[in-house]
Amino acid sequence: MTIEELYKAFLKCDSICTDTRKITSGCMFFALKGDNFNGNTFALEALKKGAKYVVIDEEEYNKHKSCILVANVLQALQYLATHHRKILNIPIIALTGSNGKTTTKELINAVLSTTYNTSATKGNLNNHIGVPLTLLEFTKDTEIGIVEMGANHQKEIEFLSNIALPDFGLITNFGKAHLEGFGGIEGVIKGKSELYNHLKANDKFVFINVNDKLQIEQVGNYKKIIKFGSNMTMLDAQPFINVQFNSIQVKTHLTGAYNFNNICVAIAIGLHFKVEDYLIAKAIEGYIPSNNRSQIIEKNTNKIILDAYNANPTSMMAALDNFGSMKGKQKIAVLGDMFELGKASEVEHQAITDYAQLFNIEHIFLVGKHFFRTKNNASNVKCFESFEDLKGKLSRMPLKNKIILIKGSRGMALERILEDL
Repeated sequence: MTIEELYKAFLKCDSICTDTRKITSGCMFFALKGDNFNGNTFALEALKKGAKYVVIDEEEYNKHKSCILVANVLQALQYLATHHRKILNIPIIALTGSNGKTTTKELINAVLSTTYNTSATKGNLNNHIGVPLTLLEFTKDTEIGIVEMGANHQKEIEFLSNIALPDFGLITNFGKAHLEGFGGIEGVIKGKSELYNHLKANDKFVFINVNDKLQIEQVGNYKKIIKFGSNMTMLDAQPFINVQFNSIQVKTHLTGAYNFNNICVAIAIGLHFKVEDYLIAKAIEGYIPSNNRSQIIEKNTNKIILDAYNANPTSMMAALDNFGSMKGKQKIAVLGDMFELGKASEVEHQAITDYAQLFNIEHIFLVGKHFFRTKNNASNVKCFESFEDLKGKLSRMPLKNKIILIKGSRGMALERILEDL
């Protein structure tokens, strides 16, 4: 079957689905394969649950007129997404980076949606499956698409860029994330810069913060650069960031100075697409972080900074910088292991252990097998090998009128602490 024929079938469907547990009537089901499953075996089940078509790649499961046999289901999904993107021919903004991708994407979407019909990556569907699914959700009514791209090794951003074919792009930052896959910070810079390389090769636009010398260096003397940052000022960051642009003050619900750049990106993109200043301000002021990202929660007299969605050495240090600058003496930092650091894990966990001690923090609780192996002699630092050990300690503490930072990698699921606070 050609991609054009598959596209005709796609247009007859109401949505795309890759999980039979989430089948909706009239959808097109793609029978993807994984290490422990084969979507082809669920083809007939998907049809019984209401799928209009099922896309398979194994002949033995081609047992119904609504089955579409292709050479490779995953590739078919990716090719279909790119074909759909070309047919729609709308402006697409792509973003990647080590930290702040999802927050930045949400801010951009909030700003642009005040003026345009926008569609953006949902959650963190930002990989080789998530990007195609995002593109296939765009419709003829979509005026601007926003695509988040994640990566943990080189050539991945290049691959995703060739699927999405963005017209505009930005990198939030280069940080110490996924060091194991990228092979060090130099690999991170090279891998993330694949977005810039794609945009430059295709004569597209790059958004660059004038204050980020490293990114300016990566872009070089490319002509289609949209610079921002010179007309944006952070007025305050305690507890929330207040910014000013074009004489307009914006009071956000975002904590941490590290979010300033993310806000600047959203302002810059809004200005480029001629969104009125007051609408940009209103959209950013109305954005409230969720899903364990830089949330401030008041609970039982305690103020909790919940930033437990993910962590790497760069974002961990930024969180500690912000936490250390907050007013109040009764502070508790709960820091969980950082994953995917490879050979750098021991050094980076020790660096964070040492760095945390530079601030006036009453108690520093380090949890996880990596932090448990770090060395320290400070009386205010305690290491716990497991979450259960940490939970036992917290249950015996009088937690009243504290300021508590909670940060760790997603696999640590430190938001579970909220039940005991």
